[in-house]
Amino acid sequence: MDQLKTRILIADDHPLVRGALKQAVASAVAGAELVECGSLDDVTRSLDASGDADLVLLDLAMPGVRGFSGLLVLRAQYPGTPVVVVSGNEERSVIRMCIDFGASGFIPKSTDMETMQAAIRAVLAGDVWAPADVDLAGPADRDMADSVRRLASLTPQQVRVLMMLSEGLLNKQIAYELSVSEATVKAHVSAILQKLGVESRTQAVIAAARIEAFSGAVNTVNGIAVEGPH
Repeated sequence: MDQLKTRILIADDHPLVRGALKQAVASAVAGAELVECGSLDDVTRSLDASGDADLVLLDLAMPGVRGFSGLLVLRAQYPGTPVVVVSGNEERSVIRMCIDFGASGFIPKSTDMETMQAAIRAVLAGDVWAPADVDLAGPADRDMADSVRRLASLTPQQVRVLMMLSEGLLNKQIAYELSVSEATVKAHVSAILQKLGVESRTQAVIAAARIEAFSGAVNTVNGIAVEGPH
């Protein structure tokens, strides 16, 4: 890979955290083009404008993202772009779900600079990276694995509709938010129910809880602490 052409998006809503991540990435990949994004919309706009990126470093909680929804959207909409989750939540179940949802790696925000740089290089080389104490090879819970498979089959727009359903929005409200017709929303809802193997909106919302199933933690990146569930 030509490092001079390596393009990496750093997606986090805290400028201080983005700055710390930029420092780590710049040291790991000399000459890389680094693009800062403060929301999921910023990420998709940048990817649409440029056509692609070599890597996206994604926070789990920022504007436009609820739980794993941002990861699901990016993996569905840009399947050729590796995504590494960088989060203050270090629960092993969360890390495992990120990988199962298609992330190429998971870097805890408490990771030291040297390890973070090694992780970034490993993913750019095509590897999947996670903390050494997380077992990615062991068998996953069968029910959870089925839920992950079904949720990962949703299109980006279907993920957005599902998240809005979980907020209690009506079809006409979702149509307004997404600037589409109510008939289009109804079609999305029908497709969501089929893909998730459920029969009602309520059951779909229960399934959506899998996407949001992680708790908050304090962010610390290279000594910078930022309060909040990220």
